[in-house]
Parts: sequence; structure tokens; C-alpha cells
Amino acid sequence: MTIIKQDDLIQSIADALQYISYYHPVDFIQSLARAYEKEQSPAARDAIAQLLINSRMCAEGHRPICQDTGIVSVFLKVGMNVQWDATMSVEDMVNEGVRRAYQHEHNKLRASILADPAGTRKNTQDNTPAVINMTIVPGDKLEVIVAAKGGGSEAKSKFAMLNPSDSIVDWVLKTVPTMGAGWCPPGIIGIGIGGTAEKAMLLAKESLMEPIDIGDLIARGPKTTAEKLRVELYKKINALGIGAQGLGGLTTVLDVKVRDYPTHAANLPIAMIPNCAATRHAHFVLDGSGAVALEPPSLGDWPKLTYNPVNARRVNLDTVTREDVASWKPGEALLLSGKLLTGRDAAHKRMTEMLTRKEALPVDFNNRFIYYVGPVDPVRDEAVGPAGPTTATRMDKFTRQMLKETNLLGMIGKSERGPEGIAAIRDHRAVYLMAVGGAAYLVSKAIKKSRVMAFHDLGMEAIYEFEVEDMPVMVGVDVNGNSVHESGPKEWQAKIAELVEIG
Repeated sequence: MTIIKQDDLIQSIADALQYISYYHPVDFIQSLARAYEKEQSPAARDAIAQLLINSRMCAEGHRPICQDTGIVSVFLKVGMNVQWDATMSVEDMVNEGVRRAYQHEHNKLRASILADPAGTRKNTQDNTPAVINMTIVPGDKLEVIVAAKGGGSEAKSKFAMLNPSDSIVDWVLKTVPTMGAGWCPPGIIGIGIGGTAEKAMLLAKESLMEPIDIGDLIARGPKTTAEKLRVELYKKINALGIGAQGLGGLTTVLDVKVRDYPTHAANLPIAMIPNCAATRHAHFVLDGSGAVALEPPSLGDWPKLTYNPVNARRVNLDTVTREDVASWKPGEALLLSGKLLTGRDAAHKRMTEMLTRKEALPVDFNNRFIYYVGPVDPVRDEAVGPAGPTTATRMDKFTRQMLKETNLLGMIGKSERGPEGIAAIRDHRAVYLMAVGGAAYLVSKAIKKSRVMAFHDLGMEAIYEFEVEDMPVMVGVDVNGNSVHESGPKEWQAKIAELVEIG
């Protein structure tokens, strides 16, 4: 009989969450490196290069891969012969591990969890509670999977109750484009089929914890229905041409996972959950011998790349004019230097409410750029912690009022803008710039100074002023409303179809 000590589980959870904050799974890095080597789209290749460089930097510096350090999911398989040397419940032990991990003094992780989600939405300050799934199984060990899921990719989760005669493939291929690029491709898509509504969602989430092995599966040939679906969907989703960060390219997914479960004769539940380019999960087993310390990967598993954007236009944010902005083209690479303001959901909501009441804003946005970001707290000599962009479409409903009443020049965020946002950008001759989601530590190195300007109570959602030097971005939407996220995938879908036809 195995005795699991309270502190061993707490410490193992805490250590694993720190570990996955800065170490990508090696299979993910290897798969992403292969995608980089074969990518033919310059924009997508540049984005993948940033992801790989960022990943290596995080592995070396032990800092978060993404500023969104995720909501924690924990899967426990508890052996029936396990006994506990503990005064806390299993859930409380897990949450104490989360608390210690996210408040680690040398690598503090961003607290993103809000209590009272339909009301006050008050931050719990320590990223608890985790979402915990527990099963009792034969044996005398405790198997643990910890994962940290970013809000941008979790927001793109989909569910449908299909008719038994409906095509799963058709539903997936129709639904994937509606997810846009806010889930930060290239990544992994998990699909759960069968059971009930909640079972299908759990199957999809659990499938994302599996190793990337689609290449091996294609080489040996699929045998089961689930394996055949995996191969078909992997090929057909990539043929959509969405590409890295939605810019158009050969690789949208690195793998497709499928899990199924028996279901009612009248039902065909299907769930689809993407895992982003900040894929984070770790697996370990407690056997009563003490806490588990995961073995660090070798830096030799990462390709050695340096970021050197070719033909990038350098922009001085302190002197840039509307005439300058009007000359920028969709897909053009820029390197930004100067002062940059920040603000995301909570700040935008507060500012637009103030504008509606005819109140003066605490910050002057005239002829400035705003960066949609909620950074990680700095440690040691950092100006700011990892500070990658958040999903820009969430700000679309605020964009017209902000552009009209503050005279903003432009915005910086992640992924595409929706029709509402694009129309406002076009009508006000503004511009939208895109930074790579999942390259947060790389971006933070361009931030030389940081100070909070307003809304201190909002924590990571406060308005900051960053002083940046050569911050890499790409023109996502120009002053005429032309979007690279519309033109890029269309171009590469056609090119992929041509390549397949030639092949």
C-alpha cells in the first residue's frame, strides 16, 4: 500500500507548473521546427521563427512562454490502494500547489482567474482554483497531468450536438475557419466524440495531453475510425491555408487528436478544443517515495535561430504621423521604437464608459498607439515580464468609440480583427498591427521601460506606458481596411490546392 504525503503532492504540482511555464514539451518543439523548415509563406515562417526563438529564450531564462500563464487543469488517476498522509482535501492540496507555483518569487506567473465570473469578476490573485478531474483506478500510485491553458485558445472551444447521420469532417472543416487565429496556430486540435455534452468536452481536453505523433501514424497507416479521422482532418485542416498566426501558410495544425466514447442512439455530440503555440502540460507519477522533480530537456532539442527581420521598416512612435501610417501595407514588417500605451478588456470598458459620461480620460491617446496586453510582473532587472499580445477581436466593440473620441493612430494585438473592428479602422484611417501570440518573452526584451499610468486597481489590466526598442510587429489591417488575415489564408489555400494537384 502506497502512502502519499500532503507536501509531496503540493510540491510536485507547484514544481510541474513552474516547469511547464518555461519548457515546451520536446515533441512540440521538434514538430514546430519541422513546420518551420517546410514553410513557404514568408509571413508564417517569420512567425514560427519568433515562436521557436521565444521558446528557447524561455528555456534558458526560466521565464513564461506566454504572458497568459493559463487556467490550470489537473487530471488525477488515484490508485485504489493509495492512502493519504494529509489533513487537506485532494482539491485543496492541488490548489495549494497552484498557489505556490504562481507566487514563486523568482518566476511569478500571471494571476488570471476571476471569481464571481458573471458579477464582480474579482481576481483571486493566485490563479486558484484549478479545474480538477479525478478518477479512481486499480493500483497503488497517483498519476498526475498538469496543464495550463491560455484564455485565447480556450475561448475558441466549440461544441455541437450533430444528428447521427451528419458528417463530423464537414462540421470540423466548417467550424475551424470560424475560430480565426485567436487560438495562436500552429497548435494541436483535440476532438471528443460521443458520450454526453460534458463527456465530449472532457474527451477533447484530455486528448490534448497526448504526445504529438501524427507523422508516425501516417507512416504506419491508420487502423481505427479515430485514427482515420485524425489523418483526414490533419490533412484537410492544413489545406485550409490558415497558417501560423492566421497569416496563411502550409501548417495550421501540428496534430489532430480524437477520443471517442459510446453515446445515445439519437445523439452525435462533438467537441473541439484547440491548444495554442504555448502548449503546456506535464505528466508524472507519485509512488510514495517523495515529491517528483521533472528532468529538464536538453537545449540541443531547440533549433538555434536568431531573429533578424528582412526589410522591416523602422518606426519612431514618438514622431510617426497619419501620413506615415497611410503608407503601410498589409503584411509589412515593422520595428517599433518609442513610447507605447497599453490597455485591454477591463481598461477599454472603463474608458468607454468614461467617454460616454463625457469624462476626461486619465491618459492622452492623441496620435498614440495602444497595445492590447496584460504583462507578467517583472523579476530581477526586467522592465516588465513576458508581454505578448492578447486577442484583438475582444476589443472590436470598443474600437470605433476609441478611435473617434481619443484620436488614436492605431492598435497592436494578436490575430485578426472582426468586421466591426475593420470598419472602424477604415472609417477613421487608423491601422492595426499584429504581434505574434506566444512570443511573449521575445517581445518583452524590446520593452526597455515600463510604468503604470492609470487604473492601478486593475492589476495586469492597468494602463501602462512602455518604452520600446525595435519591437517586432506586422501590419494586420491598413488604413483602407485591407486585412492580411483575409488575404493571406485565401492566397495559401489556393497555393496548397495547386501543390496537391501538381503532386
